[in-house]
Amino acid sequence: MIHVAELIQRKRDGGELTDTEIAELLLGYAREDVPDYQMAAFCMAVYFRGLSSAETFALTDAMIRSGETIELGKALGRKVVDKHSTGGVGDKTSIAVGPIVAACGVPFGKMSGRGLGHTGGTLDKLESIPGFRVELGLEEFVDQVRDVGLAIVGQSGDLVPADKRLYALRDVTATVDNISLIAASIMSKKIAAGADAIVLDVKVGEGAFMKSEADARALAETMIELGRPADREVVCLLTDMDQPLGRAVGNALEVREALETLRGEGPPDFEELVLDAVARLLALSDLGVDEAEGRRRAEAVIADGSAAAAYQRWISAQGGDPDEGALPTAPVVRVTSAPRDGHVGEVAPIAVGLAALRLGAGRRTKDDAIDHAVGIVCLRKRGDAVERGEPLAEVHARDEDAADAAVREVTAAYRLDDEAPQERPVLIDVVTG
Repeated sequence: MIHVAELIQRKRDGGELTDTEIAELLLGYAREDVPDYQMAAFCMAVYFRGLSSAETFALTDAMIRSGETIELGKALGRKVVDKHSTGGVGDKTSIAVGPIVAACGVPFGKMSGRGLGHTGGTLDKLESIPGFRVELGLEEFVDQVRDVGLAIVGQSGDLVPADKRLYALRDVTATVDNISLIAASIMSKKIAAGADAIVLDVKVGEGAFMKSEADARALAETMIELGRPADREVVCLLTDMDQPLGRAVGNALEVREALETLRGEGPPDFEELVLDAVARLLALSDLGVDEAEGRRRAEAVIADGSAAAAYQRWISAQGGDPDEGALPTAPVVRVTSAPRDGHVGEVAPIAVGLAALRLGAGRRTKDDAIDHAVGIVCLRKRGDAVERGEPLAEVHARDEDAADAAVREVTAAYRLDDEAPQERPVLIDVVTG
């Protein structure tokens, strides 16, 4: 039997743990033999001291071994693709990418997570759809990918249960933004869920967990290395998170924006990222196309309505109401206005993300309930010209007091300059290993 306090102390002091010690610690936590307070202390030690490559691999492997795994490609007789993001403010990309990929005839099976810190989670967004089931049994998951072409599910009790517990704990103990913990969490889900090829969207910037391009590249390279022993093809996109992605920040608001994008009406920065991710997923699939042809096909299924139809089939298959009108709406909507003429030089993503969290769109503790209706819509983005009194953003709130507080926060998130800032692309770089 391991002595947990001894392992915490050794990691705190910069020592390295063996594969067996990490496996016993993680699996003990999954069985609830190791309490939250000790695992939180271990995560904090890892946050400050890091994990070696061997320790990171051992942690990932233990997470996978804590539950069952799916050979999705073998079950379907097709090459299955998946996409994942490291988390960003306003990042609803998977909700738009999945239906486009499915409409192009490629199976898309994804195990997703909930919000971490100031970033929203795909599952929280999908649960704003009345009736939508994020928990599917393994057989249901496989059958739905086969029959519908698309499934996005939460971590069931059978798939990487250790990560499910650890994910929630990290969210409320300030131990999210560590390269090894992020990489192990993401890749354990990707490998266990059985997709053959994965596009990982690694966010970079003030609103991301990785603040610098160097850190983002290190995370990308770590995840690519973790995928190799499991024969997973992994491509990492380094993408901008120095402002919110798209306009909407908040669960139902983001689902609406994903739907707009599937109809060809989404914000330009979000649409560009979605099309780029789809193009690379199709190039990794068994269609035998390159990225240019993948993008052409993505644009075609948006234009002819096939992508929106795939969304309808997917949401219905998981018990949800695909009607946009069924999404919840907040009772109070306030507009923040520009204090002077100028150009938007900055929309601080963390400030916007935290304002949305405090409105109820995220969690401050593990047991907090999400208010799916609330959030923020950034009507103006970096580079936009505005005149004094023109709207900058909308605050969607549950009551007047919450709206007042959010308006102050969102107004402070905007910086207006005399001249337009230099244009920056959403896609910064691509890492292929």
